[in-house]
Amino acid sequence: MSRRRCRPITVLAALFVLALSALLLPSTPTGTAAAGAVQPHAVPLDELTVVSEQVASGLRRPIAITGLPDGRMLIAEKNGTVRAYHPSTGLAAEPVLDLTARIDPSDNERGLLGITPAPDFAWTGMLYVAYTSLPAGALTLARVPISAPDQLQVLLTQEHAEYGNHNGGQVAFGRDGYLYWSLGDGGHTNDPFKAGQNLGTLLGKIVRIDVKRACGPKPYCVPGSNPFVGVPGARPEIWVYGLRNPWRFSIDPVDGSLWIGDVGQGLVEEINHIRPWQGGANLGWSCREGTPVFDPQQCRSDVRYTDPVFEYDHYNDNCSVTGGVVYRGSKTPEARGTYVASDYCSTRVFAVRPQHGGGYDSATIGNFPTQPTAIGTDVHGELYVLSDLPGWLSRVRFERVQPAGS
Repeated sequence: MSRRRCRPITVLAALFVLALSALLLPSTPTGTAAAGAVQPHAVPLDELTVVSEQVASGLRRPIAITGLPDGRMLIAEKNGTVRAYHPSTGLAAEPVLDLTARIDPSDNERGLLGITPAPDFAWTGMLYVAYTSLPAGALTLARVPISAPDQLQVLLTQEHAEYGNHNGGQVAFGRDGYLYWSLGDGGHTNDPFKAGQNLGTLLGKIVRIDVKRACGPKPYCVPGSNPFVGVPGARPEIWVYGLRNPWRFSIDPVDGSLWIGDVGQGLVEEINHIRPWQGGANLGWSCREGTPVFDPQQCRSDVRYTDPVFEYDHYNDNCSVTGGVVYRGSKTPEARGTYVASDYCSTRVFAVRPQHGGGYDSATIGNFPTQPTAIGTDVHGELYVLSDLPGWLSRVRFERVQPAGS
């Protein structure tokens, strides 16, 4: 990059431009890195461990968590209620939102599945939610003012009546201002509808839509840069495909990339990392389960499959990945840029980090409390984890340890 000397008369103008640029840039949590995916002073992963401290109990099957600008954490319970937690006051006794009249919580995996605040939540109080709706379990994306549940507006639905599992359900806003939503492949086993590789359905996909505008009869617009806009037979809302049951994805607030935990069938659990320029990526299901071939009849020689950046097997009590987040907090600067995920059964905590020269480092860095269902961050980028049937909320911090053999 060339450098030019500024004349003294232009200094005030330059300062004004810098200030304006800061206002226009997408926001990141307090204390996060200004640029770059990994901190230059990050320590090796085998020198980190996680420590969890229970801060709330009495939740009823907590299943999703998100931070608010005022410091509260919103916790979605499977039956359709939303609870609020604040570090100073604890868990509020009464729900701040109740959607139980709309939600089908039957089966182990149906219910209120995802929640995220609108970028302008501080002014509008608007939330975006994903759930399985009555009467037949349709996957549903909607928005609702936190103080007015009767004003809920459905944005997008996908039929999902035959089986109760594989619903996905994460919702999150990207740095691009668009809303992302994950959907499972339709349930049961073996991808019964062959949805993963079918661009004509939203099942087995992550979609990306513009909810700031309406286009025709739809209460949203499809971004023109979506990869399948104009492709015959393809749903234009699709951003990436080839997923089985994406149980938690997150968007790194620094570089806008997606980190996806995709639940395997019987062999492999996987984590995928999709950069903003990789829209249209095919993650393989049900041609592949992780990197191994699962169903050769679903594989095509003219298709490029995107490999997971981390995968693990079902030995040693592992059963189902719970996708997590990239740590961008300030309390442990040496851990910034580290993606943290877990397993619902073994509770192992997996850390994954991109290498500066390419590739990824990974390590197991401890355990979470029992049955981790969701990992989220507060407004400052610090970590929390939910525990399913115990109904716990725990705060997570990192500690530095001596590597084995040192």
